[in-house]
Amino acid sequence: MSIHPAAIVEDGARLGVGCVLHAHAVIRRHTVLGDGVVVHPFAVVGGDPQYLKFDPATASGVRVGAGTVIREYVTINRSIQAGKDTVVGARCFLMAGSHAGHDCELADDVVLANNVMLAGHVTVGSFTFVGGGAGIHQFVRIGEGVMVGGLTRLTKDVAPFLLVAERDEVPGFNVVGLKRRGFGRPTIGELKDCYRAVFAGGDPRKAAAARLAAGVTSAEARRFLEFFAAGKRGFARPAAGGESSDEE
Repeated sequence: MSIHPAAIVEDGARLGVGCVLHAHAVIRRHTVLGDGVVVHPFAVVGGDPQYLKFDPATASGVRVGAGTVIREYVTINRSIQAGKDTVVGARCFLMAGSHAGHDCELADDVVLANNVMLAGHVTVGSFTFVGGGAGIHQFVRIGEGVMVGGLTRLTKDVAPFLLVAERDEVPGFNVVGLKRRGFGRPTIGELKDCYRAVFAGGDPRKAAAARLAAGVTSAEARRFLEFFAAGKRGFARPAAGGESSDEE
């Protein structure tokens, strides 16, 4: 473990094996860092939530998974609920100035580019990339394998494996991301079919349920369709004629 003399680690914080804390990194009480987490200067992990009704005496915290890198000026706020944690998964990369609000849940291998803003209770699926300056509304769900464009504004849920940009606009299906993760043609083909079925028109929830009832082969297609059964905010959708994309 390497802790710079100018880093601040409050009583009650727990650090895993091999953590690296640079000068002026701040690790607040009730924070748990997994093995090999790296925290750069002026990042604050476990700070109080930005919530007007919050009682600072609330026993809540932040959990960060092994191998995650937290760059300069990142802020990760603790939960507003007693006994609960804001969660960042393993091998995540939070670039400079990004913010994860209270009760966010980031799965493994998530990347937040510079100055990303996640409001409270946002969930982000594994292998999702959120582009610089994107702003995500509270309680929004972002599925796995999503590519969120820089400066995107999200107020609706984004299903797995999609591209999303501007304001809740889906320009297509993230074929490039799936190929990079090694998925084969049969899986990608089935996901494309599900994508078309869900967004053909009408209610995506009903369309996804009908396609799921018809049967799917891959676990990825099942996860894509099951995503539409939950959430309360509606769904980001393609514009008329939106189709899957092979563009980076």
